[in-house]
Amino acid sequence: MPDKTRFHFTGICGTAMGAVAAAMQQRGFSVTGSDAGVYPPMSDFLRAQGIILSEGYHEDNIPANAEVVIIGNAISRGNPEAEAALDRKLLYQSLPELLKEFFLRGKRNLVVSGTHGKTTTASMLAWLLRHAGRDPGFMIGGLPNNLGCGAHFTDSPFTVLEGDEYDTAFFDKRSKFLHYLPECVVINNIEFDHADIFDSLDEIKLSFRRLLNIVPRGGRAFINGDDANCLAVATGAPCPVTSVGFDDGCELRIENLNYESSRSSFTLGGQAYSLRMTGEFNVRNAAMAAAAATFAGLNTAEIRAGLEAFDGVARRQELRGEVNGIRVIDDFAHHPTAIRLAVQSLRQRFPGARLWVLFEPRSNTTRRAIFQHELAEALATADCAIVSAIPDLHKIPAHDRLDPLKLAADITTHGGHGWHLTDIDQILQHVATAARPGDVIAVLSNGGFGGIHQKLLTALEPA
Repeated sequence: MPDKTRFHFTGICGTAMGAVAAAMQQRGFSVTGSDAGVYPPMSDFLRAQGIILSEGYHEDNIPANAEVVIIGNAISRGNPEAEAALDRKLLYQSLPELLKEFFLRGKRNLVVSGTHGKTTTASMLAWLLRHAGRDPGFMIGGLPNNLGCGAHFTDSPFTVLEGDEYDTAFFDKRSKFLHYLPECVVINNIEFDHADIFDSLDEIKLSFRRLLNIVPRGGRAFINGDDANCLAVATGAPCPVTSVGFDDGCELRIENLNYESSRSSFTLGGQAYSLRMTGEFNVRNAAMAAAAATFAGLNTAEIRAGLEAFDGVARRQELRGEVNGIRVIDDFAHHPTAIRLAVQSLRQRFPGARLWVLFEPRSNTTRRAIFQHELAEALATADCAIVSAIPDLHKIPAHDRLDPLKLAADITTHGGHGWHLTDIDQILQHVATAARPGDVIAVLSNGGFGGIHQKLLTALEPA
């Protein structure tokens, strides 16, 4: 493929697709692209790079002289451009394949994986390297506040990648991270997720075993030594493995943990670190980032300074505003474990506050009944929990759907106060009526939740 110069991106306006398309254009390749929704800021960014964009998917969007079609993960058979690429016998590839050949081969690639914490840990690691002057490339599935964008490619030997176990494309069902040529792998944790892709936890564990199988003998994997699934996956791995965690058996131990309302401190391998974030899961994220940064060659002083300067990630416990003494927090948590950890962190950050959780079951897993009981237990750790309508519920087989009414009732059974309200206006009215000064309202969703954050701040304004 090195002799190819003309690329068309189908699904170009995704964060990663757009960033890579722009980087290809900057390297002198001819790039075109299309997407179902072409709108700012990505459309403005791409057009500023000189990339011709088409709205919607049509066969004739692919130029007659196109040599390679890059097909996004969300594209499936039946898409007109996917069908045209097949009919015209064009070379077609996934984004991870393109990354491997044009951006990752020959680099020191640091891949952060796991069910939870990937975005924050990868953001921390990329920031530690940048703060220490190493100018890494990175591709992260979120918006790190320090870095200003989710993807950026440089001439540095280092690239930090958020390693997703989700499948690569409709024609490649391997996990994305298997394309990333890792020298260093972080596995934060392993739980069942992505019920639309995996049938069992064992299938997920197999994918992580395959990831460790491609780490070179001079590389290293850092795994959560407190997670039985991580330990099982790492058993017999052909690469060097270091366990990180609180357990006495961990090779790199997290100790001397201390929480304050706006920061956490700990020691890792006897070295003291502090960060302006709360919660055990953020300490774990920081420990993993510090371990990987040490592998990359940073010293303790560089890591300590970088962690202290880390400003977090958008939509990860982000304070969206305060009205009448009531704080509104935006968070991405949607898996039961992530919800439980988010509540724990908010309790530490806002001690004594009454905590509301507004939960939108939106992911392919949480719309299913598989976590019916676990979601109730997690949401009951808040004082008040509202379960919204479930988006696109018709796409889930009837026998497999989450029951939101039962979920709300079970939250109350487990000691919380649960409601199922199907309309955003109902939610706003309920919260505006019942919330009082000092409360904290956390909006948990991996989507936009109908713009509820600003609507809530408006609804809470005194009449």
